[in-house]
Amino acid sequence: MYILLFFIAHWFLSLFCQTFFLHRYASHKMFTMNKFWERFFYAFTFLTQGSSFLNPRAYAILHRMHHAYSDTEKDPHSPHFFKDVWQMTMSTKDIYLNYAKHGVEPEKPFRGNYPEWKFMDKLSDMWVVRILFAVLYTLFYIKFATAWWMFALLPIHFLMGPIHGAIVNWCGHKYGYSNYDNDDHSKNTLPLDFLMMGEFFQNNHHKSPNSVNFAKKWYEFDPSYPIIKVLHWTRIIKLRKEPL
Repeated sequence: MYILLFFIAHWFLSLFCQTFFLHRYASHKMFTMNKFWERFFYAFTFLTQGSSFLNPRAYAILHRMHHAYSDTEKDPHSPHFFKDVWQMTMSTKDIYLNYAKHGVEPEKPFRGNYPEWKFMDKLSDMWVVRILFAVLYTLFYIKFATAWWMFALLPIHFLMGPIHGAIVNWCGHKYGYSNYDNDDHSKNTLPLDFLMMGEFFQNNHHKSPNSVNFAKKWYEFDPSYPIIKVLHWTRIIKLRKEPL
């Protein structure tokens, strides 16, 4: 029971930080927040993603490239130019490292005011920190696992952030239905997207990239949206007015 609860908590907390902070905030600026809350969610993303923390600036650059070049050869992670999800992920990793670690300046259209916290970026990229998170996950499993097969879940904890990205990028542009013709292969994989907290509404998102609610039809539900609305009502964030 403890293992299952830990896995579910890690999955959804990490996923929420990815869709809320990295995607909707860092990449699209769908809402604003003051410096205190930006640092809070920066640190919270680091804690929840742990050993697989994704640099917000690099994530945002790649995501903006993905929208600009959706499902073309310049798209950093379109599944239609790779034979499998592993090859796509490894190619994306190389591009990501250019911006996260090697300091490569993006093309002019993708330069911008991205959230940065150099101390946290440096800390999160230290191998001793990443290994420490992996050790803590493993110790928790040693303490509470009741069957050997449970240890097969550990690699998911180690690579949680990239795994979420790979699932969305692969499935969201290959499987599902389309509400709109966006001149790409974006799909809505699930109409009730509890699994990926709204990230599976790729077709809707590519149609309205600045809309904070990824669900568009009456039968669709984006579970991140009501949470974001609560954060807005409590004045932790301030939603921008969406274009008509």
